[in-house]
Amino acid sequence: MKTSEVAALLDEPACVHNKKEKSGCAKTKPGATAGGCSFDGAQIALLPIADVAHIVHGPIACAGSSWDNRGTRSSGPTLYRYGMTTDLTEQDVIMGRGEKRLFHAIKQAIDDYAPKAVFLYSTCVPALIGDDMDAVAKAAAERWGTPVIPVDCAGFYGTKNLGNRIAGEAMFKHVIGTREPDPVPESAQRPGITVHDVNLIGEYNIAGEFWYLAPLFDELGLRILCTLSGDTRFHEVQTMHRAEVSMVVCAKALLNVARKLEENHGVPFFEGSFYGITDTSQALRDFARLIGDPDLTARTEALIAREEAKIRTALEPWRERLAGKRALLYTGGVKSWSVVSALQDLGMIVVATGTNKSTAEDKQRIREIMGDDVQTITDGSPRALLAAYKDYRADILIAGGRNLYTALKARIPFLDINQEREFGYAGYAGMLELVRQLALTLESPVWRKVRSPAPWAVQNAMGQPLVA
Repeated sequence: MKTSEVAALLDEPACVHNKKEKSGCAKTKPGATAGGCSFDGAQIALLPIADVAHIVHGPIACAGSSWDNRGTRSSGPTLYRYGMTTDLTEQDVIMGRGEKRLFHAIKQAIDDYAPKAVFLYSTCVPALIGDDMDAVAKAAAERWGTPVIPVDCAGFYGTKNLGNRIAGEAMFKHVIGTREPDPVPESAQRPGITVHDVNLIGEYNIAGEFWYLAPLFDELGLRILCTLSGDTRFHEVQTMHRAEVSMVVCAKALLNVARKLEENHGVPFFEGSFYGITDTSQALRDFARLIGDPDLTARTEALIAREEAKIRTALEPWRERLAGKRALLYTGGVKSWSVVSALQDLGMIVVATGTNKSTAEDKQRIREIMGDDVQTITDGSPRALLAAYKDYRADILIAGGRNLYTALKARIPFLDINQEREFGYAGYAGMLELVRQLALTLESPVWRKVRSPAPWAVQNAMGQPLVA
């Protein structure tokens, strides 16, 4: 990828952060890729496309480090779960065999799995030695008649956020707009209801959580052309240009796709969240507002009133157990503010939230929700997190899986909120799952056990330890 192309991706016009920072978005600084490089970000964005063969062109360690790195679920094909790599060695580099190995890898993937497409991910080594992945992809597509999509995302280009944008750029350049949507099937048509096509950009169906929301879209007559990329098929990505509205779900991850859909195909977009009652209702209202169908607006309001009443009734017994509990939230991006809103809906107190991977706009949303005196955390080291937990008198740490063992060693309640989790928390039904997991975690008898003195540490009246 040319330096000018990387600079263009960093200079994203639709990003508020970019407008405020003269240096642009996601500029690479020493150590910036410690939380994920460009290759990692590109795979995160595209790997959930379920019927595609994903081939990592590079040493096997790159594929091993990033394969299956999100808890995304598929309702059908599972090809995306197969880790494929060219497994470049020192001899391949010395002898210049990288392109040949890649060509044969594409052939093997097509012969063995008959994928709808093949995605190729460049890593640092082939980028440094000059492998022409675009030429290999073009030759392979002509040879076998299967779309082969090059994603030039070498890790040294920059951060994970940049990798997200590189992935989006590849989709817009090679995939989006290459197919028309199928007609609405008769089984999905209902008298008096107009079906509207929409996109969800940056929705990854972590732990299957979008399946909580899909019935609501079906009831409203909103056909999801593509979710880019949770539980998605290749042909769905091809049709994104025909949507009436796009929703950017995961903050800035694929904002360039939403902007280019608007500029090139007239598809308006908005940013929102499905975490919490308030944000879920607002997202549905924004769809109706941008589509501009009065009947859809009326039905949306009726659905929101019904679902909010139902979920608030279901949450009432749990709210009594969680109200006033103090949570320390350490995550980044959209979850740094959207999960705050969800916890506040439960009557919990968020004593501080992490902003290490949040943009300026994310931080502004945090201030709007929590007030100007909000406490934020940028240091995610175990020592700093435990100090914040103690200083803010928190009852539970809500963070990513990498903080699990920090919490367990310190004997404090912990709930995983990031992509490795096993439970979905989106939408109204997901809110009920979130409250259930919070209560189970906080009220677990294990905390009382691990905090009590060990049997052999108990002393008798003479001050001597009692040994069983």
